[in-house]
Amino acid sequence: MMAKKPPKPAPRRIFQERLKITALPLYFEGFLLVKRSEYQEYRQYWTELRGTTLFFYNDKKSTIYVDKLDIIDLTCLNEQNSTDKNCAKFTLVLPKEEVQLKTENTESGEEWRGFILTITELSVPQHVSLLPGQVIRLHEVLEKEKKRRIETERLPSTSPEEEREPIEDYVDVLNPMPACFHAVSRKEATEMLEKNPSLGNMILRPGSDSRNFSITIRQEIDMPRIKHYKVMRVGKSYTIELEKPVTLPNLFSVIDYFMKETRGNLRPFIYSTDENLETEGFPVTSLK
Repeated sequence: MMAKKPPKPAPRRIFQERLKITALPLYFEGFLLVKRSEYQEYRQYWTELRGTTLFFYNDKKSTIYVDKLDIIDLTCLNEQNSTDKNCAKFTLVLPKEEVQLKTENTESGEEWRGFILTITELSVPQHVSLLPGQVIRLHEVLEKEKKRRIETERLPSTSPEEEREPIEDYVDVLNPMPACFHAVSRKEATEMLEKNPSLGNMILRPGSDSRNFSITIRQEIDMPRIKHYKVMRVGKSYTIELEKPVTLPNLFSVIDYFMKETRGNLRPFIYSTDENLETEGFPVTSLK
């Protein structure tokens, strides 16, 4: 019986759109069934392993991830017995949670385990059943990840003649602003969301002064509603003015917060150069 063909990678157009959100290198991708602590049951995601982060997409064509998981502090990876012999099941044990993963077949399970252990332990595991070509790929990824970490550690260095703002995030280096930032007014942001709902429903824009920012969102509960949130710069951090203010390290984290709090129902408003770019529509729920 022939092994199942590996999943085809997402088209280059979609790959480029995802690069607008994160510039972390792509090491592996495929479908995963994921069960986090806040999930009632497994959810199927098209998953990308970029650097030491897993990015979860609702499907293969989605350009905006709905959740992500940093696994750099992985404590251990525990295999679990599965009633279905055709799939692999294991648990990622992290300091603050345990995440259960399930693959569609045992072969892809071995690949996921191999890549996850390679980039978290910075060594190629000896106890995975992979073909020679797959093992070679693990060694290639290992060298890329080692090089990436060395380069990332060097980024905050400053010259003695000139003080610079510390670089907080690998993504910030290549993308100073989130892809959904648009230098528009409150009125213009509202019109953009109303006229182009398929492009997203959340815009980051300049605030009423030159220092702070605002987020404009369009929600459809009983009827379409526009809401605005102030994002205040506080030192090197940013505070979202909610009933209980939330302070985050950068604007990318601000966007992530809105996406996670609405389980991906709020999507960054991003213009695409390809007019035929397919985007998924999701029902929107209110922020907590």
